[in-house]
Amino acid sequence: MPYIPFTEEQKATANSVDLTDFLRLRGEKLERAGREYKLIYSDGSGSHDSITIRGSTWFDHKNQVGGGAIKFMQYHYGMNFPTAVQELLGQRITPLSPTHQRTAVQEEKPREFKLPEANENMHRVFAYLIKQRFIAPDIISFFAKNHTLYEDKNHHNAVFVGVDEDGVPKQAHKRGTATFGKSFRQTVEGSDTKYSFSHFGKSEKLFVFEAPIDMLSYLTLHPENWQEHSYIAMNGVYENAVLTALKWRSNLSEILICTDNDIGGIDAADRLRDVLNENNYKNISRILPSNKDWNEDLKQLNGADFLPAVPHKIKEEYHRQAENLEYLKCRPEKLKSQIYATFKNNQYRYLAEYALAGSAFFLPKTQRLNDENRAFLRLQSKLKDDYKAYTDKGRTAQKHRNLSDCVQGVMQDLKQTARTREQSINTAKLLFRLADNAVRLEVDSVLSQPIREQCEDIEIVHEPEPCINF
Repeated sequence: MPYIPFTEEQKATANSVDLTDFLRLRGEKLERAGREYKLIYSDGSGSHDSITIRGSTWFDHKNQVGGGAIKFMQYHYGMNFPTAVQELLGQRITPLSPTHQRTAVQEEKPREFKLPEANENMHRVFAYLIKQRFIAPDIISFFAKNHTLYEDKNHHNAVFVGVDEDGVPKQAHKRGTATFGKSFRQTVEGSDTKYSFSHFGKSEKLFVFEAPIDMLSYLTLHPENWQEHSYIAMNGVYENAVLTALKWRSNLSEILICTDNDIGGIDAADRLRDVLNENNYKNISRILPSNKDWNEDLKQLNGADFLPAVPHKIKEEYHRQAENLEYLKCRPEKLKSQIYATFKNNQYRYLAEYALAGSAFFLPKTQRLNDENRAFLRLQSKLKDDYKAYTDKGRTAQKHRNLSDCVQGVMQDLKQTARTREQSINTAKLLFRLADNAVRLEVDSVLSQPIREQCEDIEIVHEPEPCINF
């Protein structure tokens, strides 16, 4: 294809195209998942739903990669840059199909699920899990006797099996047992993602992990009466197996998310919590390993080298910025000019402070208890509690457009001279959303600085206050 000199504006417009609308118009299947949509597509290994989409941004949870609309066209459909931009701008319409590699196998029928042939013994799997991973032998034996863990014959991988409600194998995940070189992981072709490696007890508790070895490590660390409870490994960050387990087992009412203590695991926990809330599961808590994951905790306990936890810099910086917002008494007659001036001058922190103070001011008196300062503190905590870093993947230019939209909405709303209770609540919502978007841009501004002074985080514990529900 000849070189096409796209302008910066054209590239920005293409990259900000709403992918949900774009893909629907082209016949792709999308399913709602909390605040996002899952792209449902098929290839030679079966049906997949690992790609989530929110506006112009996307993320493939299986391969831990994401970005804007242009990168999506390149990643999912195998387009080059000029073709992707033209397609998104509507300058050309081409038949859309997954990447060239997928297209080659798409004509084939999905392969039937078949478990890898088992080895006559489990010597290598036992040696790997005990000596390298420090898993308790009795834990390994339990799953081996239940035929959900075995060693394959051809490559001596550990095979973790997921069964359906009748105990029929429906999914399998292979994990290499070599002690050198790059680790091997693969889900067996034809696997049904509604099932995964698990154990179900009679109690109300369901512990959710990213991978089978994480799950076995936790059981080794917490062996007391473990068989009474239920445990499931998602093989990444898929929620299908979790939702299926909850659907078919009415005794499960308490969900404990035990994903990794790194950026991917923290985002996965927040996203899973949102998906579960959307499905009316409310009794959800988070258990964090001290290090990167539960096996790293087990390694440390046994004196082996281990990987520490990986901080989520974006989430931590958002919390720090939200915590440091200062209360500025709202003067409603000046609020419009204050918002406009701080927005125009890119003073995001001041903009957030004015917006949050305005939100506290417009809350009904019953919710702010006649004390705007205390209402401000509760809204400040709500900012931190509601923030989900996995929804904050867009580029700064897109975030600025989101902020601009918020400012326009607030400025239009503040033209009202009189408000009903419902209208006041709506004004408070708009201002709260504006504060959130302003803090997100302040975070971008701070983290983009190559050199800056880091302030030590100070944990501030407020007096318990009533919850604010818009």
